[in-house]
Amino acid sequence: MIAIDILWLGHSCFIIKGRDATVLNDPYDESIGYSLGKPTANIVTCSHSHPGHGFTSGVDGVSKVVRGPGEYEISGVLINGISTFHDTEGGADRGRNTAYLIEMDEVILCHLGDLGHPLSSRQVEDMSSVEVLLVPVGGVSTIDAAAAAETVRQLQPRIVIPMHFQTKALRFQLDPVDSFLKEMGIKANLAAQRRLSVTKTSLPDETHVVLLDYLG
Repeated sequence: MIAIDILWLGHSCFIIKGRDATVLNDPYDESIGYSLGKPTANIVTCSHSHPGHGFTSGVDGVSKVVRGPGEYEISGVLINGISTFHDTEGGADRGRNTAYLIEMDEVILCHLGDLGHPLSSRQVEDMSSVEVLLVPVGGVSTIDAAAAAETVRQLQPRIVIPMHFQTKALRFQLDPVDSFLKEMGIKANLAAQRRLSVTKTSLPDETHVVLLDYLG
């Protein structure tokens, strides 16, 4: 069975490499502090149009950019864009956000983008098949640590990867990832790893938090 590789490029940006396709989520303009480099991916998803999440010109080899809700099938990858909001006011403050459910090599991932509110029962139902959850945890412009932990409890994924939190590279202020880890009951320092390789059969039986490292 072919494993998919997940690497964190900083902020909300991940590159997910499968057998026949590579998906990149939320590429950023380097003005936010991280260095994107020039990654290559044939599919890019953008949760919203902010420069920190929609800098598609920073990616090489792109054949399809997915922006917004809908169902897509690209290079054997199934993508379901689910409409959410960037705030608790139905989008009145920061606008809309799209969460993406991505089925790739039999593994189902969900990238929540800049989710800014608790999920509705309908949204939980739409995302209920998720196995690997990429969740913002830094607050300020997204859900905070407590709300992120509640989202994890709602969706019950096998693996949780936090994103969109404070690091030394980031040029604006968010909450640190430690707040989320504490909410998840992780008391000891969790070692960050450079990448996660996962197959359908290697998924843990219970929810497991994986912290990925940004090396620049």
